[in-house]
Amino acid sequence: MNDQRLSSGLHQFIRVLVFVALLGVAVRPLQAQLQDPAGNLFESVGVDPKLGASLPLDITFQDEQGHTVALKRLIHDKPVVLNLVYFECPMLCNLTMNNFIRTLRAMRMNVGSEFDVVTISFDPRETPAMSASAKRTALQRYGRGESANGWHFLTGEQNSIEKLTAAVGFRYQYDPINGQYAHPSTLIVITPDGRVSRYLPGVEFPARDLRLSVVEASDGGIATISDHITLLCYAYNPHTGRYNMAVQRIIRVAGLFTVSAIVGAMVIMLRHDRLRRATQVEEKTNGT
Repeated sequence: MNDQRLSSGLHQFIRVLVFVALLGVAVRPLQAQLQDPAGNLFESVGVDPKLGASLPLDITFQDEQGHTVALKRLIHDKPVVLNLVYFECPMLCNLTMNNFIRTLRAMRMNVGSEFDVVTISFDPRETPAMSASAKRTALQRYGRGESANGWHFLTGEQNSIEKLTAAVGFRYQYDPINGQYAHPSTLIVITPDGRVSRYLPGVEFPARDLRLSVVEASDGGIATISDHITLLCYAYNPHTGRYNMAVQRIIRVAGLFTVSAIVGAMVIMLRHDRLRRATQVEEKTNGT
């Protein structure tokens, strides 16, 4: 009886070991998929900031009407906000574009006036018809019809796309498994002479940050007094792509105002003292 129980227990133990082994074989591929669903795909996706880098302005794309246009025709006299997307993106690009438009609507600046926007597809399969449709949708949501000539939607060939994305450090990859692109999300602010000025990464863009980045890209050309004051208190952080309160700068400015106030008070006191003495001298003279 004991031998039978021992044999039965041994068989159960062996079955458990076999089950665990089979479970491990089944789980390992699933675990690998969960940890790295597309191999090393996402390791090669991101943004390498290249502040001050020059764009290849001679490269060409197609506008919404299918006309060939060089970047230098679109980037020449005012700051430009560049965003790289693909129009058939199922989620991220739409989310980014909606938030971008929401930010634009919150700004007093107008696209086509103080700055332009250039939206370029990095999918060489996309067509001017797609970019035209995307432009109509964006302008309708933006709600400022006068901005149509200042917001450009472009498509292009692989060679032009690769040159542009390399110049701004925008790394993306095509995933053949699901037929989609893995890509980062960022706005790139360009100076009028075609240099990278600021990156605003993420899917949400504070209106203050976008305005300040455009103002700085213009080298103060479109800055108001309020902008100058704000830039005294805030500074761009290239690591986060956001404008943070510059404590040291604020202390320095506050110290300058304090010193100026003290000097001003001393000048007023000296003038008042001189006037008082002059009055006393005049009274004595008249009295004699």
